[in-house]
Amino acid sequence: MNENQRIFISDILTPETVELNLTSTQKNDVLRELVEKIPDLKNRPEDQDKLYHALLEREQLHSTGIGDGVALPHARSAIVGIVDKPVIVFGRHNEGINFGSIDGEPAKLFFLIVAPNVTQHLHILARLSRILRQTDITRNLLNASTPEKVISIIREVENKIG
Repeated sequence: MNENQRIFISDILTPETVELNLTSTQKNDVLRELVEKIPDLKNRPEDQDKLYHALLEREQLHSTGIGDGVALPHARSAIVGIVDKPVIVFGRHNEGINFGSIDGEPAKLFFLIVAPNVTQHLHILARLSRILRQTDITRNLLNASTPEKVISIIREVENKIG
């Protein structure tokens, strides 16, 4: 994927990077749970730790909880060498957890963003924000029964917005 190519969230997500039953009850533990879902980092604990600490550092600056039950955890910028292609981990927490969201509501939907360069990182953030502004998207994601359904819901929205 080159830097000028349009990025589709539904092409980046895979069933392996969707977790519909996050179990952690604390913000930091949810971040760790999301990091552990990245297939390319399964056998790379040092890189998992590097990413996890970058996420914690970003959260200390300002929460990535954007409101309406959604959080977009990401490092301040791309972390060179962690991944060679963009990765998004979608997680859902049925009860929701305090994530320091701007509206004070617990976060239930999480999109962990990891990109190999700043351009892709910014494209993904912009694309996700467009998707999440669509009517009923959060309700539909909260009700999705399978990882494939999550991807399908996002693909439908992306096809609609172009």
